[in-house]
Amino acid sequence: MTIRIQGVVVLCRTAAMMASSYNAKEEDGHHSGASGPGGGAVVKSKKPDNTAFKQQRLPAWQPILTAGTVLPAFFVIGLIFIPIGIGLFVTSNNIKEFEIDYTGTDLSSPCFNCSNNFSWNSTVPCKCSVSFSLDQPFESNVFMYYGLSNFYQNHRRYVKSRDDSQLNGDKTSLTNPSKECEPYRTSDRKAIAPCGAIANSLFNDTLELYYIDPNGTRTKIELVKKGIAWWTDKHVKFRNPGGNNLNLTVVFQDTSKPVNWGKPVYELDTDPENNGFINEDFIVWMRTAALPTFRKLYRIIQRKNSMTPTLPRGNYTLDITYNYPVRSFEGRKRMILSTISWMGGKNPFLGIAYITVGSVCFFLGVVLLIIHHKYGNRSNSGDIPN
Repeated sequence: MTIRIQGVVVLCRTAAMMASSYNAKEEDGHHSGASGPGGGAVVKSKKPDNTAFKQQRLPAWQPILTAGTVLPAFFVIGLIFIPIGIGLFVTSNNIKEFEIDYTGTDLSSPCFNCSNNFSWNSTVPCKCSVSFSLDQPFESNVFMYYGLSNFYQNHRRYVKSRDDSQLNGDKTSLTNPSKECEPYRTSDRKAIAPCGAIANSLFNDTLELYYIDPNGTRTKIELVKKGIAWWTDKHVKFRNPGGNNLNLTVVFQDTSKPVNWGKPVYELDTDPENNGFINEDFIVWMRTAALPTFRKLYRIIQRKNSMTPTLPRGNYTLDITYNYPVRSFEGRKRMILSTISWMGGKNPFLGIAYITVGSVCFFLGVVLLIIHHKYGNRSNSGDIPN
């Protein structure tokens, strides 16, 4: 009796499964079929296509982490990263760099009077000189930077305060700049060119470098002002309005200079290839910095011949036309002389990072190897006794 009842139960279950499967197939056929007899709309099935991608049947590789694979990986990473880090660190240390602060906050500083008496409203520039000496010669080309501290060029409203269409030479934007430039959009009922807070705060100190001969003679170091901006900025992003019209005085006649500027944009340089919106000092400044302490390329000192260094060791004088006040935001100004290498300027962080990561991986490899050697042969099975 029991066997028959179990057979009936099994048969009932089998019949129920067959009926369910039949109803599902009929429903799928109904949804995926053509229009019904009454000409109704076609109802597509929501069932995913029977493809390897949609049904998640793509071939996959799932590595099994064992001591034989993990330990060699740690040692290989350590052995690769440590030499690379040492090479980067040594290369960075071989780059020669000299930095001098000329803010003038100290009473003994040559620029103290300029720092305390100069402001944006000053009409007469203040001049000062800072003397320094180089203990070792600078070979190859030398790059002169100006540096600012506590200047937040990454502020959201500051970064947006510009009109790229105006800077690209659009005539409509020249006289009707974007509202993003407020409150430096108009002045004296005329559009400001270039408009915005970035252009209004253009760094305008003038730096001149002199070498002092042993006999006391001052020799001026030639500073190259072209080639300091990115090629794409100089030839693509920044354009003077008016096309081939080189008379920028006429082109900008219906505009006003920025509030803090001492002269209009068409008087930035006497060279027509470096004047107006395509002035390279202006272009370099318009590329905003990400951090409040930054440096920007000011000039290039090119090496004249391979027999003599670009900057020999000795005494130098930096003549400064102090036009840029920084006391209002408690900032500091500095001048940097630096050489470069294949990895760029002096920056030991990348080498230190590689050495640190490589050392940590190598140390973890040794620790895991000791643990595996000591405990790896033990049985980890969790058999339950009978």
